[in-house]
Amino acid sequence: MRESGGIQDDPVGPMPSTDAGRPGVRDLPKVDRLLAGPEVAPLLAGHPRPEVVRALREALAELRDRVRAGALAAAELESASLARRAGEILARRARPYYRRVINATGVVLHTNLGRAPLPAQAIEALAATAGAQRLEVDLESGERGGRDEGCAALLREVTGGEAATVVNNNAAATLLVLAALARGRKVLLSRGEMVEIGGSFRVPEVMRESGAQLVEVGTTNRTHLADYRLALDGEVGMILKVHASNYRIQGFTAEVPIEALVELGREHGIPVVHDLGSGCLVDLARHGRFDEPWVRRSVAAGADVVCFSGDKLLGGPQAGILLGRREAIGRCTKHPLFRALRPGRLVYTALEATLRLYREGEEAALGAVPALAGLLADPAVLRRRARRLTRRLRDVAGLTARALSCASQAGSGSLPAVDLPSWGVEVSVEGLSADDLARALRTGDPAIMPRIEGDRVLLDLRTVAQAEAPEIARRLGAVAAAVPS
Repeated sequence: MRESGGIQDDPVGPMPSTDAGRPGVRDLPKVDRLLAGPEVAPLLAGHPRPEVVRALREALAELRDRVRAGALAAAELESASLARRAGEILARRARPYYRRVINATGVVLHTNLGRAPLPAQAIEALAATAGAQRLEVDLESGERGGRDEGCAALLREVTGGEAATVVNNNAAATLLVLAALARGRKVLLSRGEMVEIGGSFRVPEVMRESGAQLVEVGTTNRTHLADYRLALDGEVGMILKVHASNYRIQGFTAEVPIEALVELGREHGIPVVHDLGSGCLVDLARHGRFDEPWVRRSVAAGADVVCFSGDKLLGGPQAGILLGRREAIGRCTKHPLFRALRPGRLVYTALEATLRLYREGEEAALGAVPALAGLLADPAVLRRRARRLTRRLRDVAGLTARALSCASQAGSGSLPAVDLPSWGVEVSVEGLSADDLARALRTGDPAIMPRIEGDRVLLDLRTVAQAEAPEIARRLGAVAAAVPS
């Protein structure tokens, strides 16, 4: 192996057999020759030399694979072609992994896309506190203060709970409350509420990890108050109710309301915990939409602890929220697990800004929290937007678009089995399959995540902000223009 110009040539490995006239591995240009050529000069002017070398080697490795597959064309060996491919590799590497995506899937709370899009007020708060910010200090006295007091005060105000605290997600909230209140004790749970959420997180398993002992009561489809009474003994340390937020059992069913469980718990001096899963601070049923449990109802019923997610129906950052009676929440915050499970300052900042919207009232929250706006969007408005986007796309050569009705979903285990009537735009580009078109949209800038239905690419406008429609049109135009004629 030799070195030339300070750059070590790539090893070529065993020479594959090639047909006469077809390029082989030995025909691949050397990195040092490419670096000295005029085609690569612009890359060196705009990027560190080691990065350019790395991109060229990656481009050559791709060609080596194509040689071995017998699929390499002679034109691909030209310096200009390799420089162009290296430039694409450099551009790809320059993009952040955690970058913006336009959600055109119609799934409002898309787990793979970060769930709830943050309100503008939360984004502004994050930008304003990017440097040093108040976190654990009382600015009046200068003494150390409570880390989550800002969010806790707002949660008390908007829910009526005596106390509140925040951890990094609702799975952590469930683990913490079980460990703090019921370690070494029995926990009563209806068989119909032994849920599994994403990532194989199962309530029975987290209960075992917490040190509590699961006692199943009732049956999968019907559980009565008498079932809980029969299971009570001196070893029971908690009654747990888990909202089945990611599935529905319908038909011949029965469950015990939280009010009745709280009354039973008080009779026997046993704490009652209500895990709401998604958790909603707006009474959606009062707005004529969705029969989803309301956080205030569980708090008003007297549950010792109510826990739920911050990044689902609440519409804020990923967080787990615990609120309820002062004594129970205090035991949670004093538990050794609490420090390991609490979030960082960015979560507190975004959550506080989101909760302030709820303090202004339900109407303010409905208008300013994107997750709620997406769930409650009027299909008639979405239809008009779909038709406008379709008209914008009519003049794009090689592209076909039509507006059509479709169905969206809440996502992230929220509002299961509920289809949201919506409108979208079906698009196709001549010369591209649906999979190829979807991939081109996902890998561009900005990235656009559509959904594929059969052999169709669909852009569901329920999850597309109005300001994003022109970006979608530009990207589709660029994709269509790049297809060889």
